[in-house]
Amino acid sequence: MESQRKSSGEEDNSGERGSLHTWKGYSYSVTPERVLLSRPVLQAALGTRHGVLLVEGGQVYSFGEFPWKQSQVSEVDPLKPVLESALSGQRVVAVAAGSFHSGALTEDGGVHMWGENSFGQCGLSSLTVVPNPTPVAVMDPDTSPPHTIRVLELACGEQHSLALSAQHEVWAWGSGCQLGLVTTIFPVWKPLKVEHLVGRHVLQVACGAFHSLALVRCLPPQESRRPIPDKCGQCNQLLYTMTDKEDHVIISDSHYCPLGVELLAEGEARLGPGRSPPLGLLSSPSEPLSSHTSAPAPGPHPSITEHTYYERGRTVAQNGEVLTTTDADISASGTDSDRGVGGAGSRNSPDPDDQAVKEYLKKLSDTSLAEETAKMTIAGASFQPPADSLDLLTSDLIPGVMPVTTSSALNNLVSSCASAVGERVVSTYEALSLKKMINYYYPGVGGVAGVPGGVPGGFPGGPAEVRVRLEESMQGKKSCSTGDIREEEAEGLSRRLSLPGLLSQVSPRLLRRASRPRVQAVPLTLVGGLPEAGELLPSLQTEVWSWGRGEEGQLGHGDNLPRLQPLCIKCLSSKEVVLVAAGAHHSLALTAQSQVFSWGSNSSGQLGHMASPTTIPRLAKLSEGIRVWDVGAGAQHTLLLADGDCYQPILYYSGQQVRGGVQDTPQDQTEGYSYTQQPVLLPFCMNLGYVSGVFAGGQSCVALADRTVMGFIASLHELATAERKFYCKLSSVKNHILRPLLDLGENYCCSYSSAGQRPWVRESLSTALGPASTVLLRSLVRCYSRLCHLTGQHSASLTANLRRRREFKSLVMLEHASIFLDTYNEYCCSVGNFLVMGGFQALAKPSLEFFGKCPELLQRLAESSEENIPLSDLLVTLFYLPMRHLHEYGRLLLKLGTCFEVSSVDYQKLQDGCSKFEALALHLKRRRKEAEYTYHFWKSFPGKMTDSLRNPRRRLICESSNKALTLQNSGRFSVNWFILFNDALVHAQGVVPYKSLFSTHHVFPLATLWVEPIPEENTGLHGLKLISPEETFTLLACSSMEKAKWLRSINQAVDQAMTGAGQSGSGAGQRAEPPISRTASYTFYKDSRLKEATYEGRWLAGKPNGRGMVKWLDGRLYTGTFKNGLEDGFGDYVMPSKTLNLNDHYQGHWKEGKMHGIGTYKYATGELYEGSFQDNMRHGHGMLRSGTLNSSSPSVFIGQWVHDKKTGYGVFDDITRGEKYMGMWQDDQRQGTGVIVTQFGLYYEGAFNNNKMQGTGVLLSEDNTTYEGEFSEDWTLNGKGVLTMPNGDYFEGSFTGEWGSGLKVTGSFFKPNLYDSDGDKGRAVKLGRLAVPSEEKWRVVFEECWMRLGCEAPGQGENQRAWENIAVALTTSRRQHRDSPEMNLSRTQNRMLESLEFIPQQHVGPVTMEKYDSIRRYLIKACDMPLHPLGRLLETLVAVYRMTYVGVGANRRLLLQAVNEIMSYLARIFQLVRFLFPDLPEEGGAIPEPSSNPQDKKDSNCADTQLESPKPGRVVSSSALLLPVLLPRLYPPLFTLYALEKEKEDDVYWECVLRLNKQPDVALLAFLGVQHKFWPVSVPVLGEKTEVVSSTKDACFASATETLQQISTTFTPSDKLQVIQLTFEEITKEVMSSLEDNFLWSMDDLFPVFLYVVLRARIRNLGSEVSLIEDLMDPCVQHGEHGIMFTTLKACYYQIQHEKTT
Repeated sequence: MESQRKSSGEEDNSGERGSLHTWKGYSYSVTPERVLLSRPVLQAALGTRHGVLLVEGGQVYSFGEFPWKQSQVSEVDPLKPVLESALSGQRVVAVAAGSFHSGALTEDGGVHMWGENSFGQCGLSSLTVVPNPTPVAVMDPDTSPPHTIRVLELACGEQHSLALSAQHEVWAWGSGCQLGLVTTIFPVWKPLKVEHLVGRHVLQVACGAFHSLALVRCLPPQESRRPIPDKCGQCNQLLYTMTDKEDHVIISDSHYCPLGVELLAEGEARLGPGRSPPLGLLSSPSEPLSSHTSAPAPGPHPSITEHTYYERGRTVAQNGEVLTTTDADISASGTDSDRGVGGAGSRNSPDPDDQAVKEYLKKLSDTSLAEETAKMTIAGASFQPPADSLDLLTSDLIPGVMPVTTSSALNNLVSSCASAVGERVVSTYEALSLKKMINYYYPGVGGVAGVPGGVPGGFPGGPAEVRVRLEESMQGKKSCSTGDIREEEAEGLSRRLSLPGLLSQVSPRLLRRASRPRVQAVPLTLVGGLPEAGELLPSLQTEVWSWGRGEEGQLGHGDNLPRLQPLCIKCLSSKEVVLVAAGAHHSLALTAQSQVFSWGSNSSGQLGHMASPTTIPRLAKLSEGIRVWDVGAGAQHTLLLADGDCYQPILYYSGQQVRGGVQDTPQDQTEGYSYTQQPVLLPFCMNLGYVSGVFAGGQSCVALADRTVMGFIASLHELATAERKFYCKLSSVKNHILRPLLDLGENYCCSYSSAGQRPWVRESLSTALGPASTVLLRSLVRCYSRLCHLTGQHSASLTANLRRRREFKSLVMLEHASIFLDTYNEYCCSVGNFLVMGGFQALAKPSLEFFGKCPELLQRLAESSEENIPLSDLLVTLFYLPMRHLHEYGRLLLKLGTCFEVSSVDYQKLQDGCSKFEALALHLKRRRKEAEYTYHFWKSFPGKMTDSLRNPRRRLICESSNKALTLQNSGRFSVNWFILFNDALVHAQGVVPYKSLFSTHHVFPLATLWVEPIPEENTGLHGLKLISPEETFTLLACSSMEKAKWLRSINQAVDQAMTGAGQSGSGAGQRAEPPISRTASYTFYKDSRLKEATYEGRWLAGKPNGRGMVKWLDGRLYTGTFKNGLEDGFGDYVMPSKTLNLNDHYQGHWKEGKMHGIGTYKYATGELYEGSFQDNMRHGHGMLRSGTLNSSSPSVFIGQWVHDKKTGYGVFDDITRGEKYMGMWQDDQRQGTGVIVTQFGLYYEGAFNNNKMQGTGVLLSEDNTTYEGEFSEDWTLNGKGVLTMPNGDYFEGSFTGEWGSGLKVTGSFFKPNLYDSDGDKGRAVKLGRLAVPSEEKWRVVFEECWMRLGCEAPGQGENQRAWENIAVALTTSRRQHRDSPEMNLSRTQNRMLESLEFIPQQHVGPVTMEKYDSIRRYLIKACDMPLHPLGRLLETLVAVYRMTYVGVGANRRLLLQAVNEIMSYLARIFQLVRFLFPDLPEEGGAIPEPSSNPQDKKDSNCADTQLESPKPGRVVSSSALLLPVLLPRLYPPLFTLYALEKEKEDDVYWECVLRLNKQPDVALLAFLGVQHKFWPVSVPVLGEKTEVVSSTKDACFASATETLQQISTTFTPSDKLQVIQLTFEEITKEVMSSLEDNFLWSMDDLFPVFLYVVLRARIRNLGSEVSLIEDLMDPCVQHGEHGIMFTTLKACYYQIQHEKTT
């Protein structure tokens, strides 16, 4: 970075960076001495008579007196630094110095100590002095094995040392109670963890001589929230007491329970006067989190007179006046009496006479201390020391959190005294309770809220109101709790404050007052900081904890007691402390608001003020505008580094004067002051350059400075100074403006008239503003608090950067600019919203009552020099003031950038940051103008219409009140007014004669507004066409310029409304026209179909188009795609049922606003329809499920629908009756031919009419009883017919009656001759003649597939169009599945889908073997993909086939129909395939196989459909091409039918197989007649040859047997034939191993061997397998090799059935 800086007129070399200057005292004659070193100094630390320096490169030097170094010569110059060579191998990153010892911290977190070690302060046992830096191990003994703790910071005192670990825990070693350890054995030689701070995030540690300080981050609210007890957890005494005096009642919360005691040498505890002994030390690290377990409060201070006392609680006098003081009040007294509004201290020191009076009073009060202490203990209340009235009225409130009160305790106290004291006590308590809300805002430092300049006369209403307001304001929480201070705030914000237990004793008037609406509390200080900032910025939510000796009050707890363990200084918890420092006997705390709190010893004026007591933190007195940003504390002096009038730092000194190296003593004070009464300016500071840090120790002072006049360092200082100044300004506004105004919203201030009769009540803020503006004010306060908090964090970050690295690369505003930009944007939006709604105008009235008619305070804070400016305008200027700071950011970043070369990366980074802030500043300036323009518009056009249109976020862009825009074709007397806002276009209409000009108006949201310019060539009119979802109208402009203005304005407004640029962005890069397609929400008001329905989704030119959602008021909901304003594509539709408390739910395809295509409809009645729709009706193929299995009438229908009715072929399964109908339908009735099977085995086929069996039919029972004849009803015979018995006897004649309940027969009985076999054959009934032909079944399924291909009828269409339709369907389905996560496809299916989207090239041109294989592979993929038309067809056919032949349909008499149905599928699918591949030969056609390419011939032979000997070509057949994809899906129901049909034959076969398989191999081979030469001699068993003996079983021909068993695992006939062929090959292989190679089988030799293999294979349903192969095998292979092998298997099956084993 240094190499890239330009020369700016000064030498910016390392010699002038980090120069060290040291001096003593503060007189004008003091001249700092510069310590010369070769490298810049990074850090210094001072002890009593020595110092330690850290220089660049990690080296450490010591200077001063080193009695622990034996080699030191006394004549050596004490200012000459000596290198600590023992650290030469280490890179040191921090140093620390105690009174007589030193420490160094290395880069890896290691600790090195040296110096005096008598008390173990160096952490090294058995050494009284440590001459050189020696490592000290900080080990965690709780881990196994103990591991080293990495240390971030060191601090050293006189007899102890502290270390802050990387886990932000504190470790201590040395001697004394300042260690904070639970031990009485000293010294502590090794570092131990301070258990009392475990669980808290410690940010910094500091050591005084005998006390310690820690800066701790506050716990988050959820961690610190605890129930508030009524009694002390230690001594079990009430936390709140009441004392009834003669003329007043005292309510006190001053309970004190001491936490720490001082250990004596004998191990006894010495208690303070009037103190009760504590119950013991805390035993667990969790106890500090409790708010009241050990809760010390400030005890009596040494300044109490006999005649005056101040109750730490509330004193209610008879005249109704209320005076309240706390320890917090006293802590601030005397600090702000002369302070200006934004100042941090008084301009001048106290007058000497005043000072003398105070000292005299102090001496007087010391004599009566013990007596007064005893009195207060008896009274049960603790009292506070006096202060003069001016100090009381202008005291700086140490605030902020509400007192630790519980409703039960305090309410009971008030209730018990209400009858005696009367109504005024109650009203006081009411004010107290209401005031709790405002106490959640952490009051900042500065005078009493609302007191301009701290002058009592600033209050309107006189002294009485002063006292009332003070009572409400001075309710600081006592510093008595170790819990988190935001405990009560977090609880209070989530509950309503009330008066439980008290209302019964309160007058109705007070009850009415208490019930008035109250403004919701908004914390003015964020709890936990900005979420976005995270760990990027320092925390401002901090606490200061102290422990150790407290004789001088250096612990800050309001007493002089020691504390053995860390205790929180509660009055600093809301002060945003960012740095703590400890002198020998005093302590300092630096806040983010650049104020310094000091407490402890003030013997030399080192606290920077002369107020007393000094046992609690008070502000150092500094002139207005002095902002301190670094502090150093020595033995008896304090050094402050501050901002002056310019951005070069200045130095202030307070404390003991040092003359000639000798410190003044109190005896030297006879001739005048020898110490400061307040910090004094060191005049030589301007000569040092840019001081980056100050350090103090002993009597010495040290300053680190960069001696550059201008350039990079100067710019960094200017940036940090500007940020600190800005934060102080924001805090002043928050403390002096926001908090008093919110006071008005929280309280009803009562005052009595001069006659003392009737009180007047000021109007509350919520009443003045109204509910809407009150909500906006809360939002404004919240955003202001966020901005203020971020600025405070950033100023602390910039200050820390100055103390450490002084570089720009770590600036948060560059690396994370979005945090700042978003915060400013949000704040500007909230101010604009409040302005637009007239909030500032409404706020002016209560502000005027509070600030008076001469608001100098507001003018000064708003930096306004105008006179007689309205109060509302002044408030607007004040709240827009932070926007100016963005320009300051840009200017300072640009100034930093000028320190670098233009071509460098650093310059570009700074330039980019500057551009961001400048762009935002310009954008927010435009936003302010828009808000002001809109406010004046609402103000100029009051009325009901404008009131209804008024919206906080709505901004006016332009309007046509100048008649620049008119409506085309409007009436003669009509008036039209167009108002363009940032979110809507408003069209107001009216008629001229009427008084109310605009009677109606309509709002057109910009997100659904399209504007098009109308060409002027033909009409000559300057027209704009506006399109909204329900209206289209034309506007006429008065000129082309006006037309262009409105066109541009509308387009920009629409674009901003869509992108949100108008609310959150800078508005850069706007498009000339908004997109015609967009996403928006709209509620219809005219459209009859969509009236009052809300649509949310995609739009195109005023119409819903794309994906969207419509919701009707009656509960209907559609979610899916739209086209041209109508539902089109896939969608989800829910419609509530009017009678049932359920919904109808449709999910499927739409067309032109109606259900059209494939879909699923779930009815509220429980029915479910899956199938095709057309014009909102079921039309096409579909399945309807009615009821469930346990309902009254469950049934399933699958088939054809026409106009919502069953018409055509379908299958109806009546689950209740156990019947299944397969036949024709007409208008929901069975009509035509059909088949019925029942679960009892009945089978009927024949004619149906009017849903009944009527006409000719055939009826078969389970036992083969057959009736063929006429029917009139279901299962009712009526007419001529023939009834045949199972044994062949039959009746012929007329039959009447119901089957199964008795028949009446008129006719003849025939008993055929037993030997008349021909007659028996002629009598057998052929089933299927009266059933629906297979080619007529499921015609609609195939028609729908043809329609998807673009064909009106089967085979009628264009091939190319069919392929295009397939590609479109696949792409659409893929997109639909991608948008619906619940319908996601697998990765394999996605890859398959991608490949299917491409149109294959083999669909045209002559079909070769290669193309034929490609077609076959394509068909396999297509049929496996349900989204492909062929895949959907196959899926539907499988569904209907299983629906038909599963369950009741598994009837053996349906086998023939099932087989014929499959054959019809093949024929019709093959027709589709030939349409897609027109050059594919017809059924039985041949594909020539070129002999020139042996590879093709090899592929042909390997194909699974061509298993016979090679031929000149391949025969094309539908079974070979399609059965491999169809039959596996249909195999289970089909094979079940085969098994039922062949059940008897298979039982006979199986019985014989089991019988024959009991014999061993040799016996069975002999029995079957296998020639001996074919008997295996040896067989392999587990890889070894084993001889075949007579007992060997299941070993011969084992491989062939296993091969044949696989026939049951295959589906298609071709696969089964392949298994048979492999079985023959295995048999041949085993026989050939023992015979000569040229052996040829003969059928006589082969058949017995094959019969043996079939028997050993034990195939259970071999008859079914044989029948399936025979029925479905390809005709072209019946006479080939496969045909012969199959015939052999079939012969074996019949042979086994008739085999005789005897």
